[in-house]
Amino acid sequence: RACPAGGPAAMAQARALLTKEPAPQSIPASDLPMKVCEVAVNTGPDSSSGLATAGFRTAKYLPPEWHQSNADQYRKAFTSCEQAERGRAEAKELAEHTAATAQRAQQDSTAALGQRLQDIHFWKSELQKVIEDLTAETGLLAAQKLRLERALDATEVPYTIATDNLQCRERRQPPDLVSDEVERELLKEAELIRNIQELLKRTLMQAGNQMRLNRDLKEVCEIDWSDKVETYNIDDKCGRYSNQSTNIQFHPSSVKFEESASTPETWAKFSHDNIYKAEREKLASINLRALIDNILHDVSEDLRMQCATVNEAFAKHCEELDDTKHKLEHHLKKVVKQIGDQEVNIAALKQAIKDKEAPMKVAQTRLYDRSFRPNVELCRDEAQFRLISEAEELTASVESLKKKLLESEQSLRNLEDTRMNLEKEIAVKTNSIFIDRQKCMPHRIRYPVVLKLAGY
Repeated sequence: RACPAGGPAAMAQARALLTKEPAPQSIPASDLPMKVCEVAVNTGPDSSSGLATAGFRTAKYLPPEWHQSNADQYRKAFTSCEQAERGRAEAKELAEHTAATAQRAQQDSTAALGQRLQDIHFWKSELQKVIEDLTAETGLLAAQKLRLERALDATEVPYTIATDNLQCRERRQPPDLVSDEVERELLKEAELIRNIQELLKRTLMQAGNQMRLNRDLKEVCEIDWSDKVETYNIDDKCGRYSNQSTNIQFHPSSVKFEESASTPETWAKFSHDNIYKAEREKLASINLRALIDNILHDVSEDLRMQCATVNEAFAKHCEELDDTKHKLEHHLKKVVKQIGDQEVNIAALKQAIKDKEAPMKVAQTRLYDRSFRPNVELCRDEAQFRLISEAEELTASVESLKKKLLESEQSLRNLEDTRMNLEKEIAVKTNSIFIDRQKCMPHRIRYPVVLKLAGY
């Protein structure tokens, strides 16, 4: 069998390598005759040349060995050509198979990248929605926090009013310096405002902490979203690569798995956990906003109700003070009238005592003159007894008048003291009315309205 090097495959390969047809030969090719060379072989036993070349013959192969060697070479050449032909066929088949495999693998990789882009886009969209929701929720919570701050500032005015009212009422004079209903309601109002301020401060701290948590989770989601945007761009660029791309090159070191690489499950769980935490904080923020609404509503209502209660107590107490003052003034008028009447009575008693002086003088003069009657004429007659009785009666009358005069003068002094006390009480009531009606109640007109107390 002829060597394959001269066969049709080699000729086809040679034709494939030529750029143009070879030039025709001017002399037709023909096979040359084999030249036969005859060599004289001296093999006879008596040949003289055998002894002369005996040393050379020992170093040569025998003809059968030579023929065997040639046959071995033919066989090896045939085997090599056959293996080469089979190898070319296998190489061609392998090349076609690997080309199809590479194309199919590239298509599968491109499809996997496309699916991966869809997954990344899904989580990116979810993260973006959560980020937008957290941003909006944080803004709403910031508005509620501002309402809390305004409400806290608005409570300063009621607290100042309550403490000022208490301080003003400390300037009441005894016995009006009493722990009455107004003072109890004012103390209750001041305590209520302090409790509300503490509640608002705690709620402010809670809102600040919640806003910080919202921003922290928003930052985590933004980092995750940013990573996914970058990954999406990378995978999108990878998906656009093809065999005809000009920006591709060898990267042998990239064909390996990174030790810190995540799995699809942990990758999805990471974003899911971030979204879950963000949704949880968003729900907590919504509940906190609802709580703040309820707190501000209740606080404003409680303050206005307590303010109305205090105002009602002030009005009632002022009415009581007015009624008491009017009664005191009425009694003062009666006492003043009694003082005038008593003064007239005292003057009449003094005049009555003075009027008894003349009859006393007459009676005593009569008795004195009759004491000079001579001898037996000094008789205890009826006239004498009557004169003595008259003098005693006049003396008893003067004593009773003097006693009554003393009683009347003491009564007058008592009336004067009563008048002074009544005047002092009226002055105290006037002062109390002035403090409550002119100092405290006008100050309470500056009490904030419900909307301002609610933080608007």
